[in-house]
Amino acid sequence: MVDERKHDEAPNDTRNEMEEALKMEDSLGFGIGGDARPGDILRGKVVHISQDGVLVDVGAKSEGIIHMRDLSHRRVERADEVVQLGEEISVYVLGYEGDEGTMKLSKRRADEESAWERLEDAQKNREVLEAPVVEVVKGGLVVDVGLRGFVPASLIAPGFVHDLEPFLGQTVRVRVLEIDRHKRRAILSRKDVLAEETKAKQDEVWSKIEEGQLWEGTVKSLTDFGAFVDLGGVDGLLHISEMSWTRINHPSELLEVGQPVRVKVIRLNPEKGKISLGLRQVEGSPWDKASQRFEEGRIYRGQVVRLAPFGVFVQLEPGIDGLVHISQLADYRVNNPAEVVEVGEEVAVKVLQVDPERKRISLSKRDADAEGGLDAAVEAPAPEPEDETPRRMTAYHAGDWQDELGQGEEPTEA
Repeated sequence: MVDERKHDEAPNDTRNEMEEALKMEDSLGFGIGGDARPGDILRGKVVHISQDGVLVDVGAKSEGIIHMRDLSHRRVERADEVVQLGEEISVYVLGYEGDEGTMKLSKRRADEESAWERLEDAQKNREVLEAPVVEVVKGGLVVDVGLRGFVPASLIAPGFVHDLEPFLGQTVRVRVLEIDRHKRRAILSRKDVLAEETKAKQDEVWSKIEEGQLWEGTVKSLTDFGAFVDLGGVDGLLHISEMSWTRINHPSELLEVGQPVRVKVIRLNPEKGKISLGLRQVEGSPWDKASQRFEEGRIYRGQVVRLAPFGVFVQLEPGIDGLVHISQLADYRVNNPAEVVEVGEEVAVKVLQVDPERKRISLSKRDADAEGGLDAAVEAPAPEPEDETPRRMTAYHAGDWQDELGQGEEPTEA
């Protein structure tokens, strides 16, 4: 009989212990109707803001508290930088503290939980995110993607980035590469996004570009042999020989980095991804109207620009040089042009022949001197103004007879 009574009392003792435990949980204030547990995410209203933190009404017996460190994943000095009085926010239940069992909440954890879900979706769908850079640290950038995401320096741009400070405060476009909730790690890449955007721009340019077209571009860099021009995602080479109708020593004489420029597509090589550009072709050759501007038989003023064993080159105007053959320098035999003229000297010359197609003008100093010299010379008509051509880019090609004649050949006597 004794054993049977003990056996009957055992279930009652267990039931009483469970009831006491439930009463204890309720006395500690376990949330709304006793259902809130650590790890739950609730909605509540901000009812008080102080220097120490924020009180939030989540419908429990008393307000829950968010300490400053649990307000945001960003570093903040004041709670009102994050929340406003009366604002409804999501909070994460951390637990309970104090003798009264005050509910301990975290807005930061609630935001991060939501952010983790968004990052997982973004990684799955290869979505591009926009994220402000909130901190520059050793080895990369810290960005705000609802939590602290990290962009390693090697994943910021296709090339090596020496200075990361200019990125602080900027909003960058990134893609999720790796996430680990347990380690609270999110690795992002800006380089991948830039590479894809550049590829898209390049494909668009190559789908439209054709030889002979005029394109607007921007000077990207200068070298000794030319300039690279950005055509909107694809770089074309503007060789120094295609910049001007006259010889120049360096591209910086005409262009500067960042300068907008209009160029002509000369050659395309899609297989190698190369585009050859021309600048002088856009402006037009000064030789196109040379026969109209310089009449055969008339005397003009000019300047000696170069001496050669076979004669003298005289500039009639920028871009138009004519040749005075050694036999046309004087009314006596000349062995060396330096006996008669020097570079920079102003002389009178008579036009004997104009050949615009070969870019040649044959001149005679001997005949001009016999007919009055500089007193009989006239100025060439003023050239028509170029259409909105920047002054630095206005340069022409003086007729290069030696290149036209070939190696070692001399012009025949006019």
